Amino acid sequence: MPQSHVRRGYALVVTAAVFFGINAGVTRIPMEAGLPTATYTTIRVTFAFLTFLVIAVAFDRSALRRPRGRDLLLVVALGVVGVAFVQWTYNIAIMRLPIGVALLLEYLAPVLVVLWVRFVRREPVHPRVWPAIALALLGLALVGQVWDGLSLDGIGVLMALAAAVCFAAYFLLGEELTSSAAEPLTALRTVVWSFGIGTIVMNVLGGWEGTSALASDASMLGRLSEFTVPAWLAMASVVLLGTVLPFFLYLASLRDLSSSKASVTAMLEPVVAVIVGWLWFSETLDVVQVIGVLAVLAGIVLAQTARHVPADELPPPL
Repeated sequence: MPQSHVRRGYALVVTAAVFFGINAGVTRIPMEAGLPTATYTTIRVTFAFLTFLVIAVAFDRSALRRPRGRDLLLVVALGVVGVAFVQWTYNIAIMRLPIGVALLLEYLAPVLVVLWVRFVRREPVHPRVWPAIALALLGLALVGQVWDGLSLDGIGVLMALAAAVCFAAYFLLGEELTSSAAEPLTALRTVVWSFGIGTIVMNVLGGWEGTSALASDASMLGRLSEFTVPAWLAMASVVLLGTVLPFFLYLASLRDLSSSKASVTAMLEPVVAVIVGWLWFSETLDVVQVIGVLAVLAGIVLAQTARHVPADELPPPL
């Protein structure tokens, strides 16, 4: 693949991770205004789907064509697991676990992706990926300071691990649909149909209770607490900039990057979230956390420099 395409893939993933990380701060505004977690997730998925639908009608109506056969099954799986369940399980996890522990467990996803590629698909991976993942996970542990209050809730741990499985599935299924299929789906067609399925699932699981909270003005919190915005405006930002844009960019990147490289690069997201917490919410960022941020970035760089492997360096086929 041309290096320009590879660089484009990295740029898409990094941009998506940055928007997801910033969204971690924006999310607090409607939630602090009283919007229930389940309703928040339902609104987020539903309105993201409606946005994708409008974009498809306006710019590419071929994206409305229903996938068929195996592609339809993959899209349904992506919508249920990679769209609805990844958010539902993570929201439960962060209600029961320290945020750092929940993030660390969810970001076991790149490990799961690499294991799947290596032992299920039976494809070789560069040996450098393993220490890169280990370094990034160590960095996440330092950033989240997971040793702080490790009396863990069993259901919370189970949900965080389920979120990791769902997040890994998002990359693997997305890669299969957008680049590996006999007739790859466009990123827009994939998100239209997967978010459509996710919308059905979340309207069954989540519901619409407590939406009256969106009619009030909400504090922007942290260093911006003297300012207020309509809660619905913050929720609109969550939908457009925190969901539609990054989810689309992740899928688009899978035309240029493997799922293993994209998922490792996505580990930048919690680092951005920590920096947002420091700049916006005056959360302490101590020396250990700074070291953790640098370790995550080093792990990402180490993984992404593993672009070509001579045949004699590859692990033997299974």
